[in-house]
Amino acid sequence: MLQLLLLLLLLLLLLLLLLLLLLLLLLLLLLLVLLLLHLLQLLLLLLQQLLILLLLLLLLLLLLLLLLLLLLLLLPRLLRLLLLLLLLQLLLLLLLILMLLLLLLLQLLLLLQQLLLLLLLLMLLMLLLLILLLLQLLLLLQLLLLLLQLLILLLLLLLPLLLILLLLLLLLLLQLLLLLQQLLILLLVVVLQLLLHCYCYYYYS
Repeated sequence: MLQLLLLLLLLLLLLLLLLLLLLLLLLLLLLLVLLLLHLLQLLLLLLQQLLILLLLLLLLLLLLLLLLLLLLLLLPRLLRLLLLLLLLQLLLLLLLILMLLLLLLLQLLLLLQQLLLLLLLLMLLMLLLLILLLLQLLLLLQLLLLLLQLLILLLLLLLPLLLILLLLLLLLLLQLLLLLQQLLILLLVVVLQLLLHCYCYYYYS
C-alpha cells in the first residue's frame, strides 16, 4: 500500500512537471504573439502615415501644376503649347505612379488589419488553452495534496518512529504544493483579466 502510494505520488509529480513545462512554453508563445501584435500595430500606423504623406504629395503636385499653368499664360503661344503638353504628360505619369502607390498601401493596410484580427483570435485561443491548463494543474495539485495527506496518515499509523525524516520531507512538499497552488490561482486570475482585455480589444476592433 505504501509503495503504491509512493509510486502514484511520483507519477503525479512527473505529470505536474510536464504540465508546468507546457505552461511555460505556452506563456512564452503568448509573449511572442503579443510582441508580434505590437509590431504589426506599429507597422499599420506607419503605413497610415505614409498614405497620408502620399495624399499630401498629390495635393502638392496639383498645386504646382496650377502654378505652372499660370506661368504658361505669360509665354508665347507655340512654346506654351509645347510646355503644356510636356507638363500634362509628366503629370499623368506622376498621377499613375501615385495611384499605384496608394492602391498598394491600401492593400497592405487591409492585409495588416486582417492579420491583426487573426493574431487576436490566436491570442484568445491561447489564453483559453492557458486557462484550461491552469485548471488542470490546480486539479492535479488537489490530487497530490490528498495523496500526500493520505501518505502522511499511513506513515503516522505504520511507522511513527522510523520515518520522521521522510515525514518532514513530505510536510515540506505539502507546503510547496500549497504555495504552487496559490501561485497558479493568481496566474489564472491574471490570465482571465488578460483574456477579458483581449476580448474587449477584439470586439471593439
